[in-house]
Amino acid sequence: MIHSSLGESDRQALIGRLGPELYAKRITRQQDKLRRFFLQGRGIFRLQRILPFAILLNGILKFTGLQKTMRADFLNVQLESNEWFFSNLPESFEGFQILQLTDLHCDLEPELMPLVIDLVKRTPHDAAVLTGDYRNRIEGTHDATIRAMKQLREVLSASSWGILGNHDSLEMVPELERDGLPILLNEMAEIRRGQDSLWIAGVDDPHYFKTHDLKATRRKAPENAFVILLSHSPETYVEAAQHGFALQLSGHTHGGQICLPGGRHVLAPCKIPRRFVAGAWSHRTLQGYTSRGTGGCVVAARWNCPPEVTLHTLRRTRKA
Repeated sequence: MIHSSLGESDRQALIGRLGPELYAKRITRQQDKLRRFFLQGRGIFRLQRILPFAILLNGILKFTGLQKTMRADFLNVQLESNEWFFSNLPESFEGFQILQLTDLHCDLEPELMPLVIDLVKRTPHDAAVLTGDYRNRIEGTHDATIRAMKQLREVLSASSWGILGNHDSLEMVPELERDGLPILLNEMAEIRRGQDSLWIAGVDDPHYFKTHDLKATRRKAPENAFVILLSHSPETYVEAAQHGFALQLSGHTHGGQICLPGGRHVLAPCKIPRRFVAGAWSHRTLQGYTSRGTGGCVVAARWNCPPEVTLHTLRRTRKA
């Protein structure tokens, strides 16, 4: 029930990519997560086993009359646009546009993905990055997620990369990659324009699995390279600044998903300063962005926190 379903060739390939120690840690923590899920509900927690939180929360929203409105907000995917300015951006990448999607949780609400695909089709971009959490459930098969991701991949730029989040298992990697989405597991990808290069670094989930390795990943590009970091959670901001990344793109927080008026979050799924929960931020020389998420978790509901697809435009000089 909780063993890895990876074939031997895929397993060996992933061990080679993550390294034996991080691979073993990843698989062990995946198994532990499933054990806790299947064993939940004993003793005083039996209610959660009988009445899962998602059902309980949906019932509350329906009872209060908010379910319809909050579901509409959940499906109101918006395009957010950002410009980033860097003195060391290679000249050939002036105006380069990167589309970011994150926290799709494809198996939560079937009506979401067609809306996302339509928005992506209408948004020209040079490259696309997906910063984790492709599925919502942690148990059972991930077939529905893989099917939805295959449809999405067909409308993304040929230059597209993803990373894993805390809801994603290593077993998903071979299937996502066979459908054309390379997954970066503490790895680098190079984009070339003429004599110039831009590097995309992707680390494994730093929140739950804690199998990220920023130091080793950064060493896979030249010392003076311009490198953008994909990290599922913004929790890596201090270390990312230490290792000289130019820009960090993250998700995980959903911006709070259900927020007070003005978008002020009530709860965040990780311990970070409030300014890192949603939107643009900086830390020392590092610039960064935390997406509110393209989908959502647990329930198909949002409040004062619309979902987003994000278009990042890179600039060399600030406009007057």
